[in-house]
Amino acid sequence: MHTDEQVLEVLLDQFQVTQEQVSEAHERHPGAPVVNALLETGAVQPRDVHGAIAHFHGLSFADLDEAHTTERARELHELIPGEVARRHRILPLQQTDHGLQVAIGDPMNFEAFDTVPFLLKAEVEFLYADPERIDTLLADIYPRQAGLVAAGTEEEEAGGASTEDDAGIIKLVQDFLEKAQEMRASDIHLEPLEAGFRVRFRIDGELEQYKLLPHALQGSIISRLKIMTETMSIDEKRVPQDGRIQCQVRGKALDLRVSTIPTSQGESIVMRLLDQSTLSITLPDIGFMSDDQEYFRGLIKMADGIILVTGPTGSGKTTTLYACLSEINNESRKIITVEDPIEYVMPGVNQVHVKSDIGMTFARALRSILRQAPNVIMIGEIRDMETAGIAINASLTGHLVLSTLHTNDAPSAIARLIDIGVKPFLVSSAVRAVMAQRLCRKLCTCKEAGILSEDEMVALHLDPSQLPDATIYRPKGCERCRFTGYRGRLGIFEIFKIDDDMRQMINRMGDDKDRSEQVSTVQLRNRAREQGMRTLREDGFQKVFAGLTTFDEVLAVTMGDTE
Repeated sequence: MHTDEQVLEVLLDQFQVTQEQVSEAHERHPGAPVVNALLETGAVQPRDVHGAIAHFHGLSFADLDEAHTTERARELHELIPGEVARRHRILPLQQTDHGLQVAIGDPMNFEAFDTVPFLLKAEVEFLYADPERIDTLLADIYPRQAGLVAAGTEEEEAGGASTEDDAGIIKLVQDFLEKAQEMRASDIHLEPLEAGFRVRFRIDGELEQYKLLPHALQGSIISRLKIMTETMSIDEKRVPQDGRIQCQVRGKALDLRVSTIPTSQGESIVMRLLDQSTLSITLPDIGFMSDDQEYFRGLIKMADGIILVTGPTGSGKTTTLYACLSEINNESRKIITVEDPIEYVMPGVNQVHVKSDIGMTFARALRSILRQAPNVIMIGEIRDMETAGIAINASLTGHLVLSTLHTNDAPSAIARLIDIGVKPFLVSSAVRAVMAQRLCRKLCTCKEAGILSEDEMVALHLDPSQLPDATIYRPKGCERCRFTGYRGRLGIFEIFKIDDDMRQMINRMGDDKDRSEQVSTVQLRNRAREQGMRTLREDGFQKVFAGLTTFDEVLAVTMGDTE
């Protein structure tokens, strides 16, 4: 924090002691720390030493011996929860036009510098004060648990929040919910680390640290969130739990899916913000090029068959499926979905929540809903042969089935279905098309024009002679995009169309085929390219030249994909 020599240097610079006094102190108290020796000889007073410490750390000094300090602090003590005040050895001093003055006993307590302004949602001016004097005043002003300045409480260890601190914790949780909504976050991550309790937001697919809170708040925050779900156990910390929070934030309904998991440092929580505005997203909103949009719109208006959307977790598959349902949802069609979990409630759609713990699996739900005579069925994900088989049969008996698979590209979905046990002739008969997708960050309106360099063209396997002086846009950064250069995301797509020629090729896939006639996924992909299929990367490049995103974004989300 600071050494005696550093404090002595300040005292000398401020002419509070002389070299002669220092020499005398050394002579009278040999071997003692120099500052202690000066105090013993009376050359300096404790107030002088604390003032020098404050100066060394760039803080003002607060003399807490003033008679009115206790009364002022007592009037303001409700602003800072007692547990927080004791933990950080801080004391509220007075309100100013700009915020609050707070005395602190440890000028290197960076957690306090970060946490207290965050908790109060106000500007805080920290002043250094004698830590022992702060302890005395804390015992007087917060008498409930005097003396526990640095030690944890039984309530904290149990994960609960005391009555005194409830209001502060509620305010703290509400604050980062509001901030997450304001910053358009899709997820909130609360992670216990050695350095503290980290709060991060996922914005446009990227994680950004928002705050690093002290461990002292960890148990109370987790308990508060569990209470808000109304279903999760506060006492259970050994196993993962799931729940849901529905609340109001700045007058807007906020729906959060909550998941906890025990880690070596305590429970980690992830909250998925389910924005109901997603339900208003239509096909034009998700980023189709005009030709793909018209083709896909025609697909979802078919009477039967399977349409698959593929991609990794977080690639926007669910949003695309909801956009499809919005497009075809009308009074003449009955739509039933089977989801795990139901993320958004769609008016006019019958939604079934899978509950495997009570035997309500995807397959069981599908068998039941077929007796409900739906026109359209949406399956959250095809995971096994049983689910795939029912989906295939439903599509062949006059139902349109929309679902997802986890494959990197579109043609691989065919091999995936065959791998889990579906016969190739059933796949070729039922599947109408497969669409792979990814999400790229969109350029903010502050973007600036640039020229694609020859080196970049070569690196991207583009022919410079075909794109002379190609204009692209690069991220710049402004307040609106938090100086990232990006705001929002759009999809890039790869649509694998299944026509008669492709059906014949699919029929020749599978281990039971003669090797000389067997068709591979690579052959399917090559044939689709010949017929005009744009790969994910090629679709992304079109959007780069349209000024919507950047090459870096496209390359990042398609890295490792088959060209």
